[in-house]
Amino acid sequence: MAFFNPPLPQDWAPAPRPDAWPEEPDDPEFIERGSPDGPRRVKPTRFLRWALSSLTDKPERIIDPPPQGDPFTTPGSGRISVTFIGHCTFLLRAPLPGGRVLTVMTDPIFSERCSPFSFIGPRRLRAPGRTLAELPKIDVLLISHCHYDHLDLPSLRAIARRDDPIVITPLGNSDLLAKAGLRRVSELDWWDSMRFGDVAATCTPARHFAQRTPFDGGRRLWGGLTLSLPAVGDVGPRSIFFAGDTAHGPHWREIREKLGAPDLALLPIGAYSPRSFLHRVHADPVEAVAAFRTLEAKKAVAMHFGTFPLSREPLGEPERCLADTAAWAGLPPDAFTPLSFGETRLISLT
Repeated sequence: MAFFNPPLPQDWAPAPRPDAWPEEPDDPEFIERGSPDGPRRVKPTRFLRWALSSLTDKPERIIDPPPQGDPFTTPGSGRISVTFIGHCTFLLRAPLPGGRVLTVMTDPIFSERCSPFSFIGPRRLRAPGRTLAELPKIDVLLISHCHYDHLDLPSLRAIARRDDPIVITPLGNSDLLAKAGLRRVSELDWWDSMRFGDVAATCTPARHFAQRTPFDGGRRLWGGLTLSLPAVGDVGPRSIFFAGDTAHGPHWREIREKLGAPDLALLPIGAYSPRSFLHRVHADPVEAVAAFRTLEAKKAVAMHFGTFPLSREPLGEPERCLADTAAWAGLPPDAFTPLSFGETRLISLT
C-alpha cells in the first residue's frame, strides 16, 4: 500500500534465514474461531489513507511474454493442470472417474483495480495472464474471503453469466455473491465439509481477517479450502489445498493432522512488508516454505505476488526469496515454485 514507506531499491532482497525456521505464533491474536476482533481489524483511518494514496499511485506496467501451455489441457490420471492467472487466481483441471474433468477457479479477479471504486485503489502491475474468454467452462469457484483482491464482483458477474458455477466460501459471503448473480453458493465454517458429486470440500482456518469497508468487521469469515478428489484408475484419492490469505500459524499443523498431507498446495508468498504490520495477516516466503514442510505437501505452487501493489517489498523479491529458501531447505527444484503469469503446467502428483 502506498502510504507505507517508499519501496526499497529493486536490487535489495533479504537473505533467507538459515539459522532456524520461524516459530509458529501462539498468542491471543490467533483467534480460534472467525472473530476479527483485535489488532488485525482494519481501522477506518488506515482505509481512508489507502484510498487517498491510490489517487497518485501509478505503478509501472509490466508486459509479460506470451503465456505457455493450453488451459484446455485434459490432465491424465495422477496429474492436475494448473493455470496461473495472477495474484490468487488459478484455473485447476483435475481428472474424475469416467473420463470427466473437474474445472475449478480460485479467487477470480480480472479487474484493473482491487478496490470498491473503478478509479482509485491498487491498480494492476500486469494484465491477467489469461482472459476469461480464453478459459474453459468453470464448474466450481473457491472464494477464500471478502477482500477486494479475492472477491471481485465484476469478475464474478462475468463468470456467473457464462458458467453458473457452484461456489464454496467461508461463512457470511453469500450476500455479496448474490449481487454477482451466483445462485449455487455453499457457506462453510472452519472444518465444515460439503460434497458435490464425488468431490468433497472442507473449509480450513487461516490467520487473517475479513472486511470490505471500515464498518463491516465481524460479519464474514475467512479461510482456506481443501478439495478431496476421488480415485481415478490406479491412482488413489488426491487433495488440493488452497490456503487463501494467511499469516504463519499453528493452523498449518492442524490442517495436516485433520485432513492429511495435500497432494497440491497453493500457498501465498507476497505482500509481507513491512513485517511490523503485515506479519499478522500475510506469510513471507520463508514462512511459506515452513508451511509447505509442516503440511508435508507433495507439490506447492506460489501465489499472492507480483500482481497488485499491496505492500512494500520490491517487485520480484518474493519469487527470489522463495527460490533461495527452497534451495537452502533442500527441496527438489519442482517441489514449490511460482508459475509464469498465464502459464499452464501439468503437475504430477504420483
